Amino acid sequence: MSRDANVVTALGRAIAGVGEAALSPLTGVWPAVGQGRVLSQTGHRPWRLPDGPWVMAQTWNDLLFAHWPVPTHALRPLVPDPLAVDTFDGTAWLGVTPFEVSGLRLRGTVPPPRLSRFPELNVRTYATVDGKPGIWFFSLDASRAAAVAAARATYRLPYRRARMSIVRHQAGIRYRSVRTAPDGPPAALDVDYSASGEVRPPAPGTLEHWLTERYCLYTVHRGRLLRAEIHHPPWPLQPARAAIAVNTMAPPGVELPGAEPLLHFARRQDVVIWPLAPSSG
Repeated sequence: MSRDANVVTALGRAIAGVGEAALSPLTGVWPAVGQGRVLSQTGHRPWRLPDGPWVMAQTWNDLLFAHWPVPTHALRPLVPDPLAVDTFDGTAWLGVTPFEVSGLRLRGTVPPPRLSRFPELNVRTYATVDGKPGIWFFSLDASRAAAVAAARATYRLPYRRARMSIVRHQAGIRYRSVRTAPDGPPAALDVDYSASGEVRPPAPGTLEHWLTERYCLYTVHRGRLLRAEIHHPPWPLQPARAAIAVNTMAPPGVELPGAEPLLHFARRQDVVIWPLAPSSG
């Protein structure tokens, strides 16, 4: 067994020892109150709200944005046509974002107990179609089997099951994840992180704004380019610090640079999401 495989195996055993009891005491119900208010704040959006009602709401807690600059040619084979990989000053970026979902619910419903709260871990880059900057997901790992199955069916995204734990301690957050799904490459993350500065929404024109203020996601299903619109208040970003013990989340063929990633933290973000629709791109 390779050294990396030994590390991942040990990490999986450690997570199993922690269990979901270590997750935050959020009930999953109270976030729905904040979710209902997000549509009252729309002046920051780069385009108007979609026609029709949103269909799903979530609250994202204790989210870390860890971004690495990567060559565009490394991502190009992994992002299908007609999407083009976005760049900032000629550089593409890959993001790894661990967080906790709470208050997951359909419009007009109350978040179901237990099923509405779980860890999630995304790996992403960026693309623009029809003048709408959005997100392209390489992978989305989650600990709830029902959430994985539902998201794959409704949003055609590459969700996979993982064994995950979140431990909140005085110095910050210990986040651990090991992918257990057999239909994807092995992947794991073991990171301690915390905020290290004041809340400051990203200013337009900055790299931070370009990376985070995106109001749709893209996916391709049966050769069709699809878009799901999302809405939330401006990101309440804070500078962050992180100690990454294990990170094998990059998609196959992509090597992260040895330099420290660009780090940001957000304590909470309330989000509403519209259904998938064809994109003319």
